[in-house]
Amino acid sequence: MSLRIIVLAKQVPDTRNVGKDAMKADGTVNRAALPAIFNPEDLNALEQALRLKDANPGTTVTLLTMGPGRAAEIIREGLYRGADGGFLLTDRAFAGADTLATSYALSMAIRKIKEYDIILCGRQAIDGDTAQVGPQVAEKLGLNQITYAEEIFGVENGKITVKRRLERGVETVEAKLPIVITVNGSAPDCRPRNAKLVQKYKHAKTVTEKQEASADYLELFSTRPYLNLTDWNVADVNADVVQCGLSGSPTKVKRIENVIFQAKESKTLQPTDGEMDELMKELIANHTIG
Repeated sequence: MSLRIIVLAKQVPDTRNVGKDAMKADGTVNRAALPAIFNPEDLNALEQALRLKDANPGTTVTLLTMGPGRAAEIIREGLYRGADGGFLLTDRAFAGADTLATSYALSMAIRKIKEYDIILCGRQAIDGDTAQVGPQVAEKLGLNQITYAEEIFGVENGKITVKRRLERGVETVEAKLPIVITVNGSAPDCRPRNAKLVQKYKHAKTVTEKQEASADYLELFSTRPYLNLTDWNVADVNADVVQCGLSGSPTKVKRIENVIFQAKESKTLQPTDGEMDELMKELIANHTIG
C-alpha cells in the first residue's frame, strides 16, 4: 500500500562546538554563533521513512521543518537522500519557541498539509533534549503515538508494527494509522546522499532564497517545478500568533551557568604490567570502576 509520510526535522546547532557565545542574554540559543546541522535522531527517522517508501511503491516522504531561512538546507538534505518534497515554516513570529509553541506551529502546518498516514520525527533534538515535541504534536492532532521506535517492521491493513527500544529491553507494538512515531538514535543511520539526487535538487530554493539567486538560475524554477521549495509564515498556516514564538512559550530560562571541567591531577605511567596492575587496583579501590 502507498503511504503519505511526513518527517519532522530540525536544523540544530552543533553542540560539539559550543563556546561562550552559544547563548543570548535572554536565555535563547544564539544559533548564528554555532554551525548548523541536521538533528541526528531526525536523520534516523528519515531513514525509517525512506525504508517504508522502498517497501511500499507510490509512497511519498515530505519533510516539515521550522526555523530561519537557512533551515531550507534541511529540506535539501532530505531530497538528496530520497525524500519527495518539503515545507519550511519561517517567520519572525516563530522565533524563540519552546516545545509547546513549536508543536503548535508544526501541528497547524500538518493540518494545512491535510493528507498523511504517518508522522515521523526523532525522539529529541540535541539542542534541547526534551523529547516533548513529537508527543505534543500527536496530542494536538488527536493521533495515536509510538515513542522510542528503533525499527518499523511494516504496515498492513491500516496498522503499523514497530519495535521499541526501552531502558530495560525491547518490545514490539502495533497501532492504527494515522500515527506519530518518534525514533531513537539507536535506529539505523540514515543512508548517504545520492549523487544523482544531489545533482537534481542542488538548486532547489524557497521563495526567499530565489530572490537572492542569480539571473542565470531564475529560468530553472519555471522549467523545473520540483526546484521550488514551499515556505510558510504564520498566516499561511492559520496560526494564532499569540501561541507562537516567545509569546506562546511558557518555558523561561532563569539562569545560565558555564561549567568547565578541569582535571584535578594527572599521573604518568610507564607501559609495564606492574604499573597497569597498580592503576587498576587504584581505580577499583576508589570505585571509579567495579
